[in-house]
Amino acid sequence: MDKRFTVIASLTVALAGFLFGFDTVVISGANEPIKALWNTSSWFHGFFIMSMALWGTVIGAFFGGIPTDRYGRKKVLIWIGVLYFLSALGSALAPDPYSFSFFRFIGGLGVGASSVAAPAYLSEISSAQNRGKLVALYQFNLVLGILLAFISNYSLKGFGGADDWRYMLGVEAIPALLYLILVLRVPRSPRWLLLQGRVEEARSILAQMLPSAEAVQQTLQTIQKHIAIEGGKSEGLFQKKFSRPIFLAFCIAFFNQLSGINFVLYYAPVILEKSGFAASDSLLSSVSIGAVNLIFTMVGLSLIDRLGRRTLMYLGSFAYIIGLGMISYAFYTDAAPMFSLIFILVFITGHAIGQGAVIWVFISEIFPNSVRGKGQAFGSSVHWVLAALITLLGEVVIESVPAWTIFAFFAAFMVLQLAFTHFIMPETKGKSLESVEDEVALEL
Repeated sequence: MDKRFTVIASLTVALAGFLFGFDTVVISGANEPIKALWNTSSWFHGFFIMSMALWGTVIGAFFGGIPTDRYGRKKVLIWIGVLYFLSALGSALAPDPYSFSFFRFIGGLGVGASSVAAPAYLSEISSAQNRGKLVALYQFNLVLGILLAFISNYSLKGFGGADDWRYMLGVEAIPALLYLILVLRVPRSPRWLLLQGRVEEARSILAQMLPSAEAVQQTLQTIQKHIAIEGGKSEGLFQKKFSRPIFLAFCIAFFNQLSGINFVLYYAPVILEKSGFAASDSLLSSVSIGAVNLIFTMVGLSLIDRLGRRTLMYLGSFAYIIGLGMISYAFYTDAAPMFSLIFILVFITGHAIGQGAVIWVFISEIFPNSVRGKGQAFGSSVHWVLAALITLLGEVVIESVPAWTIFAFFAAFMVLQLAFTHFIMPETKGKSLESVEDEVALEL
């Protein structure tokens, strides 16, 4: 077995996560300059400028499962690279807010489809022992993209004068092109190939992933058995027999966004200015948010296959509650800016170790082979609809509601997440996708 085979393929596909993170957060540095340039209302700015990429993400996630199941994970991953590249160049060169919104929407389609195809692909080419780690590579690259977007925004401030924001957005074209070239070389998913009846192609790929011919044959038989039970083809998601994984995917995606993570990432400079930082300091402090996110995502990555998904969700939930509660207290009492920043970083730590490390792994594990793409699309859609709504309303809420109430609201939902983790969420650590399918089905 060539151990590098799975690792190289996983690292390449996980680069989609890097572009996801970079594209999602790069707009934070362009927020204020664009608002001043086109002088739009808060509602227009929130919808067409700040959240338009997220509405594209919603569409990409909602419909991404169809081509992912029909045409294969690899083809979708290739088109994702094309969308990112076009979006970066188009947004940077946009002459007006409407063309800008269009190209941000195109990038959002790539983000949404990426959150479906990449975790599905990664879960299907990894083993039960390293699946959490390899799928979480997607999240690691995502937060690496977030950090480098913050650093890039800070570094490019003053580079092009009034056109700084164009450089901030356009630089994404470079990694998008690199990803597009590399992803052309990754193999197809063996589980998807078996769904299409292409047994010998699947066998050839599994032979490069597994240690022996016996292991290859055993894996083929296990997958084919489950495909036969499922009817041997892709099927509709919204059936009673899939109600348990649908419910689990909804809950984890719902709580991910009701933590306020995208609100904090998108509006980090504004939030930090409201807590007392100067404008230049707020951009630099945003870099610290990205750095902490990356460091503790690495911690989550190292622990997810050892401690399990539920344990990380416990740790993350407690950190969420403490961090959000103290941020709310800081705004309520007008505490020093550094006090607010410390607990924002506690909040980010909780997200990185918990939800950030777990969400895409967990959703990719709980659906059967026949509906994995559609299931991933459903969970991603819930996540992105909420992210879009929160981002759309963020500008208005920041201007009209006391900051402490916003963070108290998010903290209350994290108490509910803790209850979900304790009473409902199953553990999927160290189990094959087929055994997870059996266990989740038994709990219906």
